[in-house]
Amino acid sequence: MYWLAVALGGAVGAMGRAGIAATLTTGAGFPWQTFAANVIGSVAVGLIWAALDRADAPPLWGAFLITGVLGGFTTFSAFSLEAFLLFEQGAWQTAIWYVALSVLSCVVGASLGIGLIRTLG
Repeated sequence: MYWLAVALGGAVGAMGRAGIAATLTTGAGFPWQTFAANVIGSVAVGLIWAALDRADAPPLWGAFLITGVLGGFTTFSAFSLEAFLLFEQGAWQTAIWYVALSVLSCVVGASLGIGLIRTLG
């Protein structure tokens, strides 16, 4: 059942990621699609993790929502490749901003999600 939950969640997350790719355009050399997916996913992981923890939810929910949905939705591997390519292409300033903004925004996003759930309860 665990693997089915992860697989179904992954399919849902991948469709969400494709939706971002279809609606956001990448402009001025900055990878906005990947940035948006990672920040949204980081806020979501904070919200989901805190909500599941508070509800003492069965582990299967975490497998579906966090491992599956968010694993299929967020794109850290794509982020890594894009950062490498920006450095390789000599776009040092864009690469540094991309890495710094991505990491900071994702950590802050996860913190906000956790804080929101803790505040509501």
